[in-house]
Amino acid sequence: MKLQEMIGISVFDVEVGKEIGKVCDFILDAHWTIVGCELERKALFSNMVNTIDWNDIVAYGEDAVMIRNQQAVRKTKADNIQFTYSLGKNKLKDLPVITEEGLILGRISDVYIDQEVGNTIVGLEISDGFVTDIIEGRKWLPCTSDMVVGEDAIIVPPMSEERLIKPLILEADR
Repeated sequence: MKLQEMIGISVFDVEVGKEIGKVCDFILDAHWTIVGCELERKALFSNMVNTIDWNDIVAYGEDAVMIRNQQAVRKTKADNIQFTYSLGKNKLKDLPVITEEGLILGRISDVYIDQEVGNTIVGLEISDGFVTDIIEGRKWLPCTSDMVVGEDAIIVPPMSEERLIKPLILEADR
C-alpha cells in the first residue's frame, strides 16, 4: 500500500463510530518506521497539529484508519516532528535518492508499507522525471537498514541502481 493513497482517508473512533478527521500526513523516524499520522489542520497559522500515535491505530485500510477512541488524538508541536512523508520541513517526498558513490537515482515520489509488516516502510517509489516516468515508468527500491535518511537526501548503499525494479502496480497503470 502506498502512503500517498492513504492521505485524505477518514479516521474513525471505533468506540462510538465517529469520524475524527482525515489523514493529511504521516510521521516517520530515521529507522524507516511510521510512528504516527497527522490530521488535517483546523487553524492555519498554529504551530500545533493533531497527531495519532501508531500504537493507537487499531486497523487501517484503503478506506479508513480506525483508532481506539478520541483520546488517541494528541496536540503535538509541529517543530517536534522529526520526519514526515509529504509536508513540513523534513519531508521524505521529493528528496533525492543518491548512492554512496554520488549517483542520483531519482526523487522519492511515494513510499510503500505492507499491512502484514505493520508500520515499517518496505520500499520507495522513485521518479526520474516526468518524461522518464511516462516512457519507462517509475522504479521501486526495497528499503534496507543501511539506507540513511538525511536532511537533504536519502543515501543508499552502492549497487542500489541494480536493485531498482518496476513495480507491477505501475506496469498495470500504463
